Amino acid sequence: MKALKKYFITGLLIWIPLVITVWVVSAIIGAMDQSLNLLPQAIHPDRLLGVHIPGVGTVLTLVVILLTGLVTANIIGQKLVRFWEGILARIPIVKSIYYSVKQVSDTLFSSSGQAFRKVLLVRYPHPQAWSVAFMTGTPALQIAELLPDEHVSVFIPTAPSPVNGFFFFVRKSDTIELDISVDDALKYIVSMGVVPPLPRHPNLTGRAQNE
Repeated sequence: MKALKKYFITGLLIWIPLVITVWVVSAIIGAMDQSLNLLPQAIHPDRLLGVHIPGVGTVLTLVVILLTGLVTANIIGQKLVRFWEGILARIPIVKSIYYSVKQVSDTLFSSSGQAFRKVLLVRYPHPQAWSVAFMTGTPALQIAELLPDEHVSVFIPTAPSPVNGFFFFVRKSDTIELDISVDDALKYIVSMGVVPPLPRHPNLTGRAQNE
């Protein structure tokens, strides 16, 4: 009986991550394939080929994103972007949504952004406990002036779903910076501590432990 239970659990450990991976990838491809609806029916791949091929819309989406980046990388493209943003700025509700999302996306994905660049340990939810957090920046000037010491803004994700969490300002001296990447920290959180992160500079970590 114990052997059957062991084999069953082993099988689950093989199939669960595989099924979830296939499901997530299929959902992403299915969502990106919706871009085919923007094409005229006369040149729709399903009509031209006579069969539906999953992933064609994904390729189209990636090509459009790449071409958009190439076009907006020059002066003319930047002027077009400013013109388009000027039109959106005149629409009250759209303006608020667009610029809020743009500010967040620029912070997260821009090469000059500092969000989620550092993994920290912070005391949460009580002084005797520690949680993994991501440094998202520093408090706004009007907030920093009200705080007695230097603080940093952090996002504390929840496990196993790191897309949800809490946003706090914590004293910088009360945080500990970890020598792990953001990706490894996310895996650590999703696995609820089962998958330990690897140090980005193992030589330095080993040297510090020896000292």
